[in-house]
Amino acid sequence: MSSFPLLPLLSEKSRYMTVLELSGLPIEKIPDAIGDLFNLRYLGLRYSKVKLLPKSIEKLSNLLTLDLCGSDIHELPPGIGKLNKLRHLFAEKNIISGRIQNIRYARGVCFPIGLGNLTNLQTVQALEVQEVDGSIRQLRELRQLRSLRIWVVKGTFCEHLCESLVLMQFLSNLNVSASDENEVLLLNALPPSLQKLSLGGRLPEGALLAESPLFQAMEQNLCSLRLSWSQLREDPLPSLSRLPNLMDLCLDKAYNGEKLEFLTGWFPKLKSLYLWDMPDLKMLEIHQGAVTALETLVLGNLESMVEVPPGLEFLMPLQLLSFREITRDFVTLLRQSPQLVGLQWQHTLRDNDQ
Repeated sequence: MSSFPLLPLLSEKSRYMTVLELSGLPIEKIPDAIGDLFNLRYLGLRYSKVKLLPKSIEKLSNLLTLDLCGSDIHELPPGIGKLNKLRHLFAEKNIISGRIQNIRYARGVCFPIGLGNLTNLQTVQALEVQEVDGSIRQLRELRQLRSLRIWVVKGTFCEHLCESLVLMQFLSNLNVSASDENEVLLLNALPPSLQKLSLGGRLPEGALLAESPLFQAMEQNLCSLRLSWSQLREDPLPSLSRLPNLMDLCLDKAYNGEKLEFLTGWFPKLKSLYLWDMPDLKMLEIHQGAVTALETLVLGNLESMVEVPPGLEFLMPLQLLSFREITRDFVTLLRQSPQLVGLQWQHTLRDNDQ
């Protein structure tokens, strides 16, 4: 059904309802009668076909969670700013299936009017920046945020963004994505409470040096870091190895150099390492005593790598070793390598080698 005829009846007969879960239904419209559910705490429209929320949504003054993930909603009604008890807003939608090949692989919702009134928000995933005045400045009011995804960011927005971020003393999970692959993320301040950080877009030269404001903001509590489309020319590992609590690291299109080397004593708590899409990377070497807690290692589409990375034999506690998008010739090298004796590994082939 493209409509849900039972909903007006529910709104009339079950006005004290607290949870309404419509996720996965192919409905295209929510009737105005939903505004009569004044006691509603949770509204789930995940993966529905709904394109617009009715104006009456503003009457749901007790709503705590609004889940629009995977729906067709890209704009929120102006009245959304009246839902001042709202804590969690999920509105992310993938627009590219399969592995991420484009920096604009997903969409969120545009900054709604009155966003700054939602001072109880703890989760926002994800917002799209359209212009700086009247939108990104509203973020400074959202000081209870724990998790924030903000996309389509331009370098000129970063100063105002950082001014807002440092006011969020509880923020632990941050995802910032640039408007395109050539836009530089000029982030010079982040809250020290961050535990998970994902940056999609070019970083300025020296951004990850130990003395840089960005690195110093990460140094205290960060346990998960994802860098994509960073286009770094300097080796990031010497600096990143100084993050004492780092457990997960993903470098995806992040480094333009020819060699990465993990030295003895580096990354003692790292459990998962993903290295993807670095076309110039020829050499990866792991020294004995490095990444001693590593459980997952995934190497994907490293097209210039022509030899099995030395040091894999030191990773005996490894639970998953995966080579993705490799050639048949490299599979032969792996099968003949004495370094992999006793290690279980898996692989996928590049499309032109299937």
